[in-house]
Amino acid sequence: MNNMPKKGTALVIGGGIAGLLSARVLSDYYEEVVIVEKDDFPASPEDRAGTPQSFHPHRFTQRGKEIMTRFFPDFEQDLAEQGARSVLNKTVHNMNQYGSVVVQYPRNDYKFSRALLEWVVRRRVREIPGVRFLPKHEVLHLLTTPGHAAVTGIAVRDRESDGQEKFLMADLVVDTSGRSSKLTAWLEKLGYDVPKPDQLKVNLGYSTRRYRIPPSQAHLIETWDTVIIGGQPANGTFSGVFSIIENQIAEVLLYRPGGHYPPTDAEQFEQAVAQLPSPLIAELLQGLEPITNPRGFRVPALHRHHFEQMDRWPSGLLVLGDAFCIYDPIFGQGMTVAAIEAEVLEACLREQWEAPRPQFEQRALRSIQAAIEPAWWLNCANDLQWEGVEYAGAEPLKGISFGRKYLDLHLERATAGPDFKLFGLYWAVNTLSMSPREMLNPDLVTSVLTASEEGRQWLAELTQQYGQPLEHVWDDIVPSFSEAPYPSVSR
Repeated sequence: MNNMPKKGTALVIGGGIAGLLSARVLSDYYEEVVIVEKDDFPASPEDRAGTPQSFHPHRFTQRGKEIMTRFFPDFEQDLAEQGARSVLNKTVHNMNQYGSVVVQYPRNDYKFSRALLEWVVRRRVREIPGVRFLPKHEVLHLLTTPGHAAVTGIAVRDRESDGQEKFLMADLVVDTSGRSSKLTAWLEKLGYDVPKPDQLKVNLGYSTRRYRIPPSQAHLIETWDTVIIGGQPANGTFSGVFSIIENQIAEVLLYRPGGHYPPTDAEQFEQAVAQLPSPLIAELLQGLEPITNPRGFRVPALHRHHFEQMDRWPSGLLVLGDAFCIYDPIFGQGMTVAAIEAEVLEACLREQWEAPRPQFEQRALRSIQAAIEPAWWLNCANDLQWEGVEYAGAEPLKGISFGRKYLDLHLERATAGPDFKLFGLYWAVNTLSMSPREMLNPDLVTSVLTASEEGRQWLAELTQQYGQPLEHVWDDIVPSFSEAPYPSVSR
């Protein structure tokens, strides 16, 4: 909580999770915060037209939940009151090409749909003094000073009026408009040179279908958290995920990158579920009632902008969430990264309020980029194992070839043992609770590699390639991730 005097107005473009988190942070520093959203906000937990991915599974990782709980204490109680259920001690079945790991979920977390989460958080944000919502308004462009050195507001149009343009003035504008962000075009129109984003050409597709759990199958709710049947890059199989959300509803997702899309036809979807490497999900669906047709969503490419590299950047403007970087949804990192970015924004605002300095926005963008880097690197390392996935960036992604191979060998040893310590570390890193450096350090890597013939051969090749032991050249092999905010910003 900011103890310094509040001042001025902040505008947030976009009313999704990143926008709601940003508004919560900004409310501690600005007298007025306005969330401008092109959609209307539903009166009940329903998907919005502007979030076509909303129907598909969403989750917070443990780190994301901790941040959300700090900003919105007891928000999970609100979820529970709307039918979300705890997964404490429920079964998690995780299968990959090397075997299966089955555990009882150790934390009192809740599962939910994206629509329910947004609805709950939006109610909390509405209660914050000084925050108001402006729905059904399209943002047309940025308002600036005559030389475009500073952003002073936005031009908007009421989508239900005669289309007349009106101006909203602000001391800070934060773009959280997600995949549909027009920020690059706006900046270029103002004369700014915007670097091309890094791209991961994934051509990924996923389909989701929902089912009602009848009373005769109620034992499933008390037994299961999640079943993950991981796709096998060598065989090109789909990934399948079964989970239970609120109000006795289960959902099943099919997923694959590389241009081979899961079906959206109901009969073909059920056939694809039955053809997964394990029959477990198909067996769990016996006796459940389909309540939707499968819905698909496709992502041609993931992108990571580099606004922090720009020589010129207008004061009074920031960007967070998917408008900055888009992630592969299968890893469930997007909302957690948005929460981490909100904490970074909070830390940057606190520093600026206590000791104002020029170029606040550039410093904040660099800090946000540091928060983005681990998730982006992990996305690339995992997805580049699939045929048909390509990376295109201004510079090669450091250590990515090493990461692709090592992550696979680490997972193999963790699963085949099973080695629960290694497996837990793998998921802690991939859910952003720990820095990748906790897994990518020379001592652990050497231990994992020496446990198999394939690993020992690769270790010998690496030693020969670099001409000295790995620990002497480690910083040349993998990124430092040193600026990433691990652990979370101190309370």
